[in-house]
Amino acid sequence: MKLIIQIPCLNEESTLPITIKDIPKKIKGISKVEILIIDDGSTDKTIKVAKMLGVDHIVRFSKNKGLAEAFKAGIDASLKLGADIIVNTDADNQYKGSDIPKLIEPILNGNYDMIIGDRKTDNISHFSPTKKFFQRFGSSVVRKLSQTDVPDTTSGFRAYSRDAALRLNVVSEFTYTLETIIQAGHKKLAVGHVEIGTNGKLRESRLFKNITSYMKRSAKTIVRIYTMYRPMKVFVIGGSISVCIGLLIGLRFMYFYMIGNGNGHIQSLILAAVMMIVGFQLGTLGLIADLISNNRKLLEETLYKVRKIELTQPFEMGGNYEANTEITKNNNKQTS
Repeated sequence: MKLIIQIPCLNEESTLPITIKDIPKKIKGISKVEILIIDDGSTDKTIKVAKMLGVDHIVRFSKNKGLAEAFKAGIDASLKLGADIIVNTDADNQYKGSDIPKLIEPILNGNYDMIIGDRKTDNISHFSPTKKFFQRFGSSVVRKLSQTDVPDTTSGFRAYSRDAALRLNVVSEFTYTLETIIQAGHKKLAVGHVEIGTNGKLRESRLFKNITSYMKRSAKTIVRIYTMYRPMKVFVIGGSISVCIGLLIGLRFMYFYMIGNGNGHIQSLILAAVMMIVGFQLGTLGLIADLISNNRKLLEETLYKVRKIELTQPFEMGGNYEANTEITKNNNKQTS
């Protein structure tokens, strides 16, 4: 069994040594442990430090593309490098590397496809009360929409089986954490969680400027991804609300019309008609979107099979990984 630990990096020359030092070199049930760095356009010495630390593989972006793109590149590279299990962790040493064996154990046992590390965010001292509240609220929403029981849906410390990684298709440009859980839930993957420890805060988050910005972008991601997999439900609910509002306004007009005061409420009649038309249009869009969603499922299944066949071929290191991206093997890796 080959485990690849992928670490997205953006200017992490000071924190990367601490993070890598904490990663276990040998794990029971794993024959080979390798580290993959995804450099998201760093302008400091992250690459140089990574090579000095002896990481096994480096994926490099020529410019910053964001966390979601870095995650996708890491998953793709890990699959091409023959990973049986992929662990994603952060370069700021937020998560305890010593918990990696605990994180992958349920996958090794064959009980789960995807495991999320539960940080127990209510107990993290440097999280503000506001942040803790939104963590709980956001996680509860994602649990309901994904039909999973993951308590910490924004945790970036997670493990994927090879099959689960092959099935995931991240389309968000913001973050992968929420999207992959919703996708996994709707694809009927076995998603579990384990309690993990966290280290002290080394730097501020670079994913968002403030909690308001994070909530807005997260909400947008949740709505978008859920609509992709349950479009009929989303559009029918919206259409039903619009029709109901139109009916209520129409009944209000009928009341005034019956008492002989209808001429003064023609606007209500027009608004009622508009709301009901919009409602029926949303219902129609729901039918069309549902057909598109079913087609998407067929395409994703085809993509899964194609990738599975493609990735059975050995991957030669070096050369272009994708446009503006380079993947290399660290030939200067230190040995003990």
